[in-house]
Amino acid sequence: MLPRPVAFWLVAAAAATLTAASSAPSPLYAVYQERFKFSEITLTIIFAVYVFALMMSLLTVGRLSDYVGRRVVLGGALVVEAGAMALFVGSNGVASLLWARIVQGFATGAALGVLGAYLLDLQPSSGSRLGSLVNSVAPTFGLGLGAIATGLLVQYGPHPTKLIFAILMALFLVLVLVTVLLPETMPHVPGAMAALRPEIAVPKRARGAFAGAVPTMVSTWALGGLILSVGGSLLGTVFGQTNLGIIGLVIGLFPVSAAAGALLARDLSPPVMARLGSAVLAVGTGLSLLALAWSSIALFVVASIVAGAGFGTGFLGSLRSVSQLAEPHERAALLSAVFVVSYFAFSVPALAAGVLTTHIGLRTTSFAYGYFVLVVALGTLAFERVTVRHEQDAV
Repeated sequence: MLPRPVAFWLVAAAAATLTAASSAPSPLYAVYQERFKFSEITLTIIFAVYVFALMMSLLTVGRLSDYVGRRVVLGGALVVEAGAMALFVGSNGVASLLWARIVQGFATGAALGVLGAYLLDLQPSSGSRLGSLVNSVAPTFGLGLGAIATGLLVQYGPHPTKLIFAILMALFLVLVLVTVLLPETMPHVPGAMAALRPEIAVPKRARGAFAGAVPTMVSTWALGGLILSVGGSLLGTVFGQTNLGIIGLVIGLFPVSAAAGALLARDLSPPVMARLGSAVLAVGTGLSLLALAWSSIALFVVASIVAGAGFGTGFLGSLRSVSQLAEPHERAALLSAVFVVSYFAFSVPALAAGVLTTHIGLRTTSFAYGYFVLVVALGTLAFERVTVRHEQDAV
């Protein structure tokens, strides 16, 4: 078996690779649209089916590793993820893209809960904050890396719709082999079949903190949904950018900045991180609205970096506030609940934006979406201030 510190960072690498695969199609959507001749709403459906499959997986398989162990669930999820990459390699139309995204969503949902729990299990000590930090940084960094690598490979490499997925498939197969060497941190306990019933399971002691963190999760992930679903089309239509390498880089800046923001804010308390993240996210969203109004790609890049920093800081604050309240046998369930809320916010507004785009156009829809995120972020900031004031008055 691998030493625990080595196992910890290998699990972190698996989390980053998993989310890199989930963002890899983002710079390719424009290529798929041109090749397979489908509309913006079809594009958004392709994006949304992934998230809905992911959420259904989180609601069912997400808690399974608390009962049957971490290794077997993680290994199975990675095998299915490799299969999804193979489906992408063979995609020849809308139907095959939909199936690839559905299989990928199911595999990603199955893996997210167990990866998050594994990182908390393997962190240096029970009171360490490293697990929650890496739980926030690794997935967001992976999202950025996937978009950037895909854009560069599509623009400058051979086989633009296949190469990135062939590489990812190979990486997932290697990770499957590595999973066998990971130490098991959860014993088998009864209740595995009951755990497959769809349920959001938040431990009683964590419910207050979880409810308080929901507004931050919604405001941060909603903007990410816009950028990763229609960001490529937005850069081409509104800003006139045709270089897919640059498109992937700009899309990837948002989640990479989120990872950097989380790292910089890691020593702050969870409430301070949540408030700071909401404020910075609101500023970044406001800048993105100005960028749309002025058709300035330079300002849009700055807005993505600022908003991304707010995303990473706010999400780490919400994640840390709830993860510290879960016992080891509750971790996969709690992390699954966190990601259900986050990906719901990630997908539903993006799906609505896809529908609106066909009626009022991409620029107007992006304005409306931006104002929505801005209102939610400012509302979250106001809610957090009121909560802090009430807590101070109670003392």
